Amino acid sequence: MADIHVRCPKCKWEPDGKPHWACTCGTVWDTFSTAGRCPGCGKIWKDTQCVINAGGCTAWSPHLDWYDGLDEIIERLKEEIKEGWLQEVPART
Repeated sequence: MADIHVRCPKCKWEPDGKPHWACTCGTVWDTFSTAGRCPGCGKIWKDTQCVINAGGCTAWSPHLDWYDGLDEIIERLKEEIKEGWLQEVPART
């Protein structure tokens, strides 16, 4: 399986697991521990800002773009599905 790394797509800064992100409701948390969903109010943040005070660049990017390595996993899964289509399915009785 491919390695998945969480890092800013712009500057490659890697989050350290600390609560650097704040929601409009006031909750402060690590956005990657919840895939961008605020644990306080449930708001889903589709974009994530890189954190300058932790070594990042302040750029905003789509949250899913932070997960480096997903493309390889998706391609592998697509190939497995295609291979499954080629296998003969037993007739239902």
